[in-house]
Amino acid sequence: MKILPIFLTVLSPIILFASDIRSEELSTKSMQTQNTQITKLAADELSKTLPQTIDKHTKLVKIQSQENALLYIFEIDATPKSDETIKKEDHSRMKEAVTVGVCRSFKRFLEAKITISYVYNSAKSKVELFRFDIDHKSCSNL
Repeated sequence: MKILPIFLTVLSPIILFASDIRSEELSTKSMQTQNTQITKLAADELSKTLPQTIDKHTKLVKIQSQENALLYIFEIDATPKSDETIKKEDHSRMKEAVTVGVCRSFKRFLEAKITISYVYNSAKSKVELFRFDIDHKSCSNL
């Protein structure tokens, strides 16, 4: 997960802001509004560096906010593998690696009830291959 250290540099001021959020001090509506603003700010900042090549098969093409979630949208080009082969062979390995990486690197976002979603699409067909939605509950077993 080479991309996580890059994001941490860009996100450090946003993470500090997110760490100041104390859910017990905010009403649910206020916290949701604040989280929506945080995710929009983070997506706008991170999108300035896109697209980014992650490795020889993966490219980060888009980051967007969606209410209280940050969506990282990747394209995978694993030619000559088919989309079905990628789904079968890579799903569980990638899910574990992504979940561990996000839980370690986005801890304050997750504690602030912001979900981090990684969406992987086929570079050839543009079909969604897999999606991992990680929230604070996802990290409790790690």
